[in-house]
Amino acid sequence: MLKLLGAVLILAAATWTGFEMAKPFRDRPKQIRQLLAALQSLEAEIMYGHTPLLQASKQIAHQLSGPIASLFQTFAEQLEKGSASAGTAWEDSLEKVWPETALKKKEYEILRQFGETLGRHDLISQQKHIKLALTHLETEEAEANLAQAKNEKMVKSLGFLSGLLLILLLM
Repeated sequence: MLKLLGAVLILAAATWTGFEMAKPFRDRPKQIRQLLAALQSLEAEIMYGHTPLLQASKQIAHQLSGPIASLFQTFAEQLEKGSASAGTAWEDSLEKVWPETALKKKEYEILRQFGETLGRHDLISQQKHIKLALTHLETEEAEANLAQAKNEKMVKSLGFLSGLLLILLLM
């Protein structure tokens, strides 16, 4: 009876580990979609609402959830401090929030380059920079969806199967 309980615990722990290891594959496309929605909202706020960057960032942060909301909230807080340019505030926010995300280096570079243009150009140029970032993020979203389809199920199964292997080795 004790052996059976131990085997069930090992299998549960290994399966849980597999699910945790698969989490970034599931979260990355979702977070990229949130970024796409956030940048589209930012474009609308700036272009059509003529909303200041600080207020637009706060509104976007309230619309979203998770680390992407934290990114825009932190950005708004950095802008409120008034100690830095919009680009510097964006980069500081990225560095602060980045460890919480499931995003990769490519997305970081896209967002960093986008941040360098914030507040430095007129409305039309700013819109072009937002559209460029959106295009790059759409490409990354397609790649993330492929990686999710290819790897998520495999990693989950690998966790379960490694638990079975460990049970067999210990018996």
